[in-house]
Amino acid sequence: MLSFYRYSTRFASYFLLLPFLVPRFKGTIPIDDYVLDVLMRDLIAHDQKPAAYLVYLHLYSQAVRRHWKPIPASVRTIADATGLSKSAVHTALGHLRRRQLIATSADHATATPRHRVLRHWR
Repeated sequence: MLSFYRYSTRFASYFLLLPFLVPRFKGTIPIDDYVLDVLMRDLIAHDQKPAAYLVYLHLYSQAVRRHWKPIPASVRTIADATGLSKSAVHTALGHLRRRQLIATSADHATATPRHRVLRHWR
């Protein structure tokens, strides 16, 4: 037990001395006050669909990075990116389509779908 304590404190001090070892993201996306002041309240109070909001934020960020081109993403890739289950992502995508926040198209039934963000979350 004592050797573990020595190791963990030595590792912690090593980590604090070399903060550049923490991976950094290549780019940042600014978050408007609107997201925190309006959308977060809307998510909890009115809509009560946090999975749909996370999927929308993921698709929105991808759309910004791709200059608003359609985002090719399967349910599984969105689930991996957001940390949600595939069924939660599938339900969220249906909810986003019903609210006309996104449009989804595919060349055929087994093709990777392409999602286009249509408008801001309201």
